[in-house]
Amino acid sequence: MRALFEALTSDVTGVDHCTANEGDEMGTRRLVGIDLGIASAHTVRVLDETGKTVAKRKAWPTEQSLGDVEKTALAGADEDTVLEVVMEPTGPAWLPIAVFFAARGHVVHRVSSAKAADLRRFLSRHTKTNGIDADTLARLPIFDPGGLQPLRLPDAEQASLDRRVRATDRLTQAGALHKRRIKDLVRQLLPMTPLTGDLGIADLAVLERYADPNTLIRLGLNRLTALIAKASHGHQGRERAEQWLDAARASVELYAGHPAVAFTDLAAEVATEARLLRAVQSELAAHAGAREDAYQRVDPAGLARSLPGVAEIGGPALAAVMGDPTRFRTGKAFRSYTGLVPKASETGETDRKGQPMSKAGSSLLRTTLIRAADTARKQDPQLARIYYVQMVERGKDHLGALCVVAASLAERFWTVMNRAMPYVIRDTDGRLVDPAEAKHLIAQHWTVPPEVRARRRSKKAGKAPQKVPTGQSRRGDLPHPQSSTATSSNVNKQTA
Repeated sequence: MRALFEALTSDVTGVDHCTANEGDEMGTRRLVGIDLGIASAHTVRVLDETGKTVAKRKAWPTEQSLGDVEKTALAGADEDTVLEVVMEPTGPAWLPIAVFFAARGHVVHRVSSAKAADLRRFLSRHTKTNGIDADTLARLPIFDPGGLQPLRLPDAEQASLDRRVRATDRLTQAGALHKRRIKDLVRQLLPMTPLTGDLGIADLAVLERYADPNTLIRLGLNRLTALIAKASHGHQGRERAEQWLDAARASVELYAGHPAVAFTDLAAEVATEARLLRAVQSELAAHAGAREDAYQRVDPAGLARSLPGVAEIGGPALAAVMGDPTRFRTGKAFRSYTGLVPKASETGETDRKGQPMSKAGSSLLRTTLIRAADTARKQDPQLARIYYVQMVERGKDHLGALCVVAASLAERFWTVMNRAMPYVIRDTDGRLVDPAEAKHLIAQHWTVPPEVRARRRSKKAGKAPQKVPTGQSRRGDLPHPQSSTATSSNVNKQTA
């Protein structure tokens, strides 16, 4: 295996070990692979241009320790040598290393864990150590020089937007979890729960103090109505209070004081979840305001929000994940970055279509684009045509068609940001249209028929029936003579 690796390395680099020591003409090269540790020291391997190990070190995320690594790696190299540092995005540990080496003019590569694992499996199939991981990372520039892109660290404004987008997304998910937990607990307390829609402010006010059905009944209709009216600022009142009381009476009647139903303890847990949800919502509002300020500094022209379907939340998310659009050579490169492109499977004369998405990118970016695509297809005739073709002619279901629309929307987003020009809506012939005319064209030409949508939604259709050979009545039977004309007729009817 090692001999095979050396032969491959010699072919890739174009030099052998005899000429590597004569590095005056080609210049020296230093490859630094760092296997990051979360609570332990980082493992460092330094290689030269031939793949020969120059140094082995342990490092900590301090200026002195990383400075020693830099000094060791540059020892014996040319004065203008630039280190090529390769690491995986291991939790938060990659950022200090990237900032240190990038600030000193070195090239930093952040590679996916899947790519590093594939090469490590080739180099050492049955052994995995920190040293092997670091050595594998250092060899990636030799094996796949075209597959590595230098890491570009964001500026202050872009970094601020990125952090606020991540914080708001995490808090939004946390709030959704608390809401689901509250509804699940209320279903135990009140099997005929009135929480059939969104969880409102008035509902939280009731559950925070009166989730116990017995307590809710003792509160009475008038006081409960006053509580709901005050919490909802007059939008809800007596009707909502009656719904809560009806559910409470039905619960007390159903459970009939059974000891297995701990009303008091369940109500206490509901109150805790309600308070946590309020805290999350308060923090989310603060971060959302800061996110808007950061977005206005990064994209003052609002180019991201000019795309159809991209609204208040989607615009900052897209701008934060993309960063500098010039780091992608083309719109197709950015589309591949989103992970919305299908995997490729081609061998010989066979090219398998309909492969699943690669999902090789930010899940936040992918989710934002797919949600925006569902609205964009109702506003842009060109995107509506893509959705129509996928649903009607290609046999895709709703989500599959949306993914294709989202991939096209990603490419258009890159074009908008790269050209610094807002998005404009055109018809399928390239003519500018206003929003009203665009919706009219979509309704007239690119609306999926209801029967097609219902057929795509159904999962019971199964595969298309296959033609049964003559004389074979059941799957797996051996061919046998036809017994009667009636049997042949039945088989033909089933096949048709």
